[in-house]
Amino acid sequence: MWKKEDAKPEGVADNSPAPAVSSKAPAGTPSSTPLSSGALPASSRAAACISQGIRIKGEVTGSEDLFVDGLIDGKLNLTNGSLTIGPNGTVKADVNAREVIVRGRIEGKVTGRDKVQLWSTGQVTGEVLTDRLAIEEGASLKGKVEAGKQPAKTSETKAVAAAATGKAAETASLSSGSAAD
Repeated sequence: MWKKEDAKPEGVADNSPAPAVSSKAPAGTPSSTPLSSGALPASSRAAACISQGIRIKGEVTGSEDLFVDGLIDGKLNLTNGSLTIGPNGTVKADVNAREVIVRGRIEGKVTGRDKVQLWSTGQVTGEVLTDRLAIEEGASLKGKVEAGKQPAKTSETKAVAAAATGKAAETASLSSGSAAD
């Protein structure tokens, strides 16, 4: 099924690196860019696409970029990819990606390791965890937000502070016991 699309770029330029680039692209990638004579995609990784009218229930995982303009209900985990929710996209899932760009709607826990961007048409309902957060005027965000460098270190810092407080309390109780004698 995909062999016909793969054959077209090879027929256009036999000695160019275009076939190697197109072989790295995800299976759902539109092939309009490689078909032009000698033109390569702007990015070495073109985004896979879940278009409007497509509904997925369950878990979606991968390491490439993904553009969602349909509906996903479940879990979405892109280990090293960027997730873009299109203006018609709806995601009811826990999302984990390197970068999350919201132009549609997300309901659930959103974890963007590097960055989360909410465009003016974006709506997020739930928890957002990220290093950097950008919100355009007109966007909607309802829920809990943790933004800043290394959100995981805040829990470690709290544990260290709690341990130090516990040691201080022990010291205070020992010194108060000796003062009573």
